[in-house]
Amino acid sequence: MRLEPNDDESLDQVAGDWLVFQLRKGHRFSTDDQVVAWRAAAALPNAERVLDLGCGIGSVGLMTLHLLESEPPLVGLEAQDISADLFRRSIAYNGLQDRITVYEGDLRESASAIGEATFDLVTGSPPYAPLGTCLVSPHPQRAACRVELRGSVIDYCAAARRHMAPGGRFAYVMLSKDPRTEQGAQDADLVILERTEIVFREGDPPLIKVIVCARSEDGPFPRTVDRTLTVRDSNGKWTDDYVAIRQSFLP
Repeated sequence: MRLEPNDDESLDQVAGDWLVFQLRKGHRFSTDDQVVAWRAAAALPNAERVLDLGCGIGSVGLMTLHLLESEPPLVGLEAQDISADLFRRSIAYNGLQDRITVYEGDLRESASAIGEATFDLVTGSPPYAPLGTCLVSPHPQRAACRVELRGSVIDYCAAARRHMAPGGRFAYVMLSKDPRTEQGAQDADLVILERTEIVFREGDPPLIKVIVCARSEDGPFPRTVDRTLTVRDSNGKWTDDYVAIRQSFLP
């Protein structure tokens, strides 16, 4: 296994001392990954077992592990061999082979890859665009991370439901205005515990939303918590709240 980046790759700090392999012109981790890891870790800081659906290059999973108070194992499920290979190399580079396992498979058929295993914390960062609503990138990795080539947020919620242990939590990020963002949880008989709207510049409408939910049978639950995170102020400067989140991922 090659543990140095080639000319098409970079090796970047993602969380603490952990580095991640990324394609220079492929899908790269972003604020979306940071905010879902932030809310996931806050939802269940002592999680004992973590599942990252559609784990990609592993950024959400690694960020979540870094923020958790416990040191749980992580299972990642990813359909693209390109991304799964990058994640496995990052795991080896960071010496995390005993803690993280990556399976290749379609999350819509998750049981065929990971069996009936259950987890008390599940994360997901679904693609945002339905097929046919935008141009599909010629780069296969970027295409699948943006366009719903292998399922939508509805499928992510259904998969999370299959693998949530009693008392478990599912945290995911999706477009704010897409009605499926909350419909996915409702269809899977999940109760939304909190919504965090992400405003990328003060004065703009929220673009994405992080949802944290639980199995309905584990209730009753308190009222849903609604919050807003603004990334940049009207002058384009990072807000103190966002700086604090970024700093939480530093070594």
